[in-house]
Amino acid sequence: MGEQTDLREHWRAVDAKRNIARDYELLVTTDLFGWTVVERRWGRIGTAGQRNRSSFADCQDAARLVASIRQRRASAHRRIGTEYRRIQV
Repeated sequence: MGEQTDLREHWRAVDAKRNIARDYELLVTTDLFGWTVVERRWGRIGTAGQRNRSSFADCQDAARLVASIRQRRASAHRRIGTEYRRIQV
């Protein structure tokens, strides 16, 4: 049985002059036991990259993590010199 995706966001930061090619994907789902699962994948575009999965019994805790992830992506221009742009999925 497949999981139903509650939220899926995908961002990319690309600056060819500075050799920046970053990819970030965020998936929020609910598992069979009712826990909210937040899965993050990141790395250089075209590579396997890294991933992290966190489970939360309280969906408010998951919402706080998602908000902090969005805030971090929004501050990329200041941190890495180019901004993340949302990719339609």
